[in-house]
Amino acid sequence: MKYLVILGDGMADRPIESLGNKTPLAYANTPKMDELAAKGEIGMVHTIPDGMKPGSDTANLSVLGYDPRKFYSGRSPLEALSIGVPMKETDIALRCNIVTLSEEEDRYEERTIIDHSSGEISTEECAVLLEAVKKELESDIFHFYVGTSYRHCLIWENGEVVDLVQPHDVLGQKIGDKLPENEALRAMMKKSYDILVNHPINLERKRQGKHPANSCWFWGAGTKPALYPFTDRAHVKGAMISAVDLLKGIAVGTSMKVITVDGANGGLDTNYEGKAKAALDVLTKDGYDFVYVHLEAPDEMGHQGSVERKVKAIERLDARIVKPIAEGLAAAGEDFRMVVLPDHPTPICLRTHTADDVPYLLYDSTKERRENWHYNEAEAAKSGNRIAKGHELIEYLLEI
Repeated sequence: MKYLVILGDGMADRPIESLGNKTPLAYANTPKMDELAAKGEIGMVHTIPDGMKPGSDTANLSVLGYDPRKFYSGRSPLEALSIGVPMKETDIALRCNIVTLSEEEDRYEERTIIDHSSGEISTEECAVLLEAVKKELESDIFHFYVGTSYRHCLIWENGEVVDLVQPHDVLGQKIGDKLPENEALRAMMKKSYDILVNHPINLERKRQGKHPANSCWFWGAGTKPALYPFTDRAHVKGAMISAVDLLKGIAVGTSMKVITVDGANGGLDTNYEGKAKAALDVLTKDGYDFVYVHLEAPDEMGHQGSVERKVKAIERLDARIVKPIAEGLAAAGEDFRMVVLPDHPTPICLRTHTADDVPYLLYDSTKERRENWHYNEAEAAKSGNRIAKGHELIEYLLEI
């Protein structure tokens, strides 16, 4: 038996008037997921433990079977694992987004955060910008590391876990009361704006009508992770396919194989076909029994507040990942169990995460049945199936 998790990050949503009061998942044309829902099982799962902040870090740990209450030590430390940062026990890792702030105001504190991703800037451009920041701000205490796209890492030697605001939670708001209370972190953010605002890359981006990447934004502080190998509990060899450092870091921390797909960038135009092929190859040719395929695009479109692009991301997940993987495994004669789900909702109306239950679709190629279900939030809730603890979903999938 082969096992798969196909995760559409932030795919769940709330009804939207322009979609006829349907969610993007219900509105999208998803014939393959609907077909599998009719032959399998749908329901709801609670991926975010009560009282914890909703995020891809806690939610994806849950989906992989790690109770965030026990194993979560912060978001950025997981990303640091992926980047290969040699964290010490006394280090604190922070996410360093390169964001877009408004430029009309005189004071930094009066600026508004426009885009947490700087228009999904490329890693190549952002690496040059981070190098400019690094030259002026790196010290014996603070060290910068390049990640992917707008997502980078800051290591604070002998630092402390401080409460910091997630940039995607405050889009469109003035940043004055959202800045770190820690003076050193606040000062570096302000200085980064001075370094980046007139950088040639940003001048060219503005000339092209793109969002400039004009400020660092620190958040997600945490300590070195301590996760056990995935095989210790699941008893299957696992592989991770994702474009983002967070998921790759979780894989490194759990001793899963990390598969890098050329052209996988975490955006709407990622290499869907490459991800599907990599999943089929690792299961049918490389001797692995479990693969986790992560797609970031629905979440990014939710943060952007784009209904049309979120629908498009979901349709591409269905047609270009779920369909070829399911049909490819069937053609190879492999028995498989597959769960499709979001990690958390990213409602268009909020442009940030919530801790609401998310819909899951479980399909077992050896136990096909016929139900009149479609895969979406409303029908999954009506099914009456609910998994109250997200970290128990993996046991249900693997039948352990």
